[in-house]
Amino acid sequence: MGTADRATRRPRRWPWWLGAVLVGTPVLVISLFWGFQRRIIYLPDRSSPPHASAALPGGQDVTLHTRDGLALTAWYVPAPSRHSSAPASECPMTVLVAPGNGGNRAGRTALALGLIDRGYGVLLLDYRGYGGNPGSPTEHGLTSDASAARDFLVGHGVPDARMIHFGESLGGAVVSRLAAEHPPAGTVLRSPFTELADMAAEHYPLIPARWLLWDRFPVASLVAEQHQPLEVIYGDGDTVVPASLSQRVAASAGGPVRVTIVPGADHNDPPLASGPGVLDAVDRLAARVDCS
Repeated sequence: MGTADRATRRPRRWPWWLGAVLVGTPVLVISLFWGFQRRIIYLPDRSSPPHASAALPGGQDVTLHTRDGLALTAWYVPAPSRHSSAPASECPMTVLVAPGNGGNRAGRTALALGLIDRGYGVLLLDYRGYGGNPGSPTEHGLTSDASAARDFLVGHGVPDARMIHFGESLGGAVVSRLAAEHPPAGTVLRSPFTELADMAAEHYPLIPARWLLWDRFPVASLVAEQHQPLEVIYGDGDTVVPASLSQRVAASAGGPVRVTIVPGADHNDPPLASGPGVLDAVDRLAARVDCS
């Protein structure tokens, strides 16, 4: 009797809605990522920072003009004269600082102060959509913004040979593109990633993000084609950009490269954002410049 019952039992049917959930949930997640990815990638503080003179000694509020017609505010401190008593004055250099994907330039005040204290000029930009600036951030847009910063410096008597590009995280991708077009005296990449798709794979492993991204930021392939000195800095406790990605960027360098590891530092910890190891890396690049 038991055998007959099993033979006539109907196959179990799953509720119709369960199939819809199993299929629909991944589609919904992928659709949300597709539509909102730039809100995930770019996290601007849109408020206007204080006047430069209130944050930095000798600071000036300046305007950068992009080639697509935007006027962007930035902070600028000119390099000291060659006869100044500041440490780097024997060969006045200016550091173009490209921030990461979050906040605005006010959050990089400590880095700018450290550079100024060591005798460098500083141009600390804010991208479109950041720090009260018009526009919305994209890869092409940030590239244009960095070009406007470089054009400003050249227009104010700072040639590429007296310029150091400093890129923080996503800003490392921005200055890598700029350096490919206009090689500076050297480049500092703090917490760089190889390309944006690798970052997406780290943080969203269940989404085919590599095939969905609108912005690419191919850092490793760009530095592989460059021959100017490169400094790569990362923290071995970084939970945002894995140390392995920064290591791969350094390994791909086409020119001389030096690596600085900040032990235990997470992505936004002060020692990694503006500590002595970071400033020493800038000094090493400046020491390579022929001041004659």
